[in-house]
Amino acid sequence: MKKLLAILLLVPGLAIASSAGVKLDAAPVNLHDKLSLQRGAQIFVNHCLNCHSASVMRYSKLTDLGLTETQIRDNLVFAGDKVGDPMTTTLDPKDGKSWFGVMPPDLSLIARSRGANWLYTYMRSFYRDPATKSGWNNTVFPNVGMPHVLWEYQGSPVLQVAEKGEARLAPGTPGKLSAAEYDKYVGDLVNYLVFMGEPAAAKRVQIGIVVMFFLAIFFVIALLLKREYWKDVR
Repeated sequence: MKKLLAILLLVPGLAIASSAGVKLDAAPVNLHDKLSLQRGAQIFVNHCLNCHSASVMRYSKLTDLGLTETQIRDNLVFAGDKVGDPMTTTLDPKDGKSWFGVMPPDLSLIARSRGANWLYTYMRSFYRDPATKSGWNNTVFPNVGMPHVLWEYQGSPVLQVAEKGEARLAPGTPGKLSAAEYDKYVGDLVNYLVFMGEPAAAKRVQIGIVVMFFLAIFFVIALLLKREYWKDVR
């Protein structure tokens, strides 16, 4: 238990350290855009859930995105899972450790530990590197064990180093999507990861606005009552 707590405490620091010196791009997060969240959920299920779990997220929670249980069952639930089941991977931990050096982490709270901007930049910073085991590397997370699972859509960027030692990514083999389309594709995925980290965030904000509005009205009423009660007191 103490070891687990220590790891959890180190995660934010590792996120900062791994992206030190890298400019992070702003992620297009909009928790009110349900179509984006639906697309993100589909991307997550098709590309991330093969290796990563989201054990504290249940498929049934996707109804908050405007999907019906029938739509969830027909389009997002695989491997015999039920709508009420948590989103877990079928990857054997032994295989995960053998292939990647460590079992791919659970992504339930990845957006809260890493940050949306980090994830958005990370998923757009892979490049071909024959020196690595997977054949891929990343400018945000150097020597990461994860391969570029979305390479078919982005293509295969290459790393170019200028004379001053500055490194940048240059287009290589093109993918199915243009650069702008791929940015939107990754943006939808990150949007969903943010939602998954706190599904009630949008409702919480709405409730908070209503509460603040009520308190503002109550303050005015209380102020008027005070003036009425104390108007004859000198």
